[in-house]
Amino acid sequence: MSRPVVTSEPLKPANTEKRYQVTRADLPLSCPMPGMKVWNSHPKVYLSIVEDGGESTCAYCGAHYILRD
Repeated sequence: MSRPVVTSEPLKPANTEKRYQVTRADLPLSCPMPGMKVWNSHPKVYLSIVEDGGESTCAYCGAHYILRD
């Protein structure tokens, strides 16, 4: 079960960009990511990025995630 994200920054709209760069600190990777508004998004899905060569694409929205070290 994931913990709610507590932040003082405003939430970003979900699925508005098509490419996201993420770091190992963002793992486990989910789409939409924590810190994004989810009320108008698709269901939360977890993406395999480390095993997939450092890149992954969400099957729901097509957002492409790239792992940068």
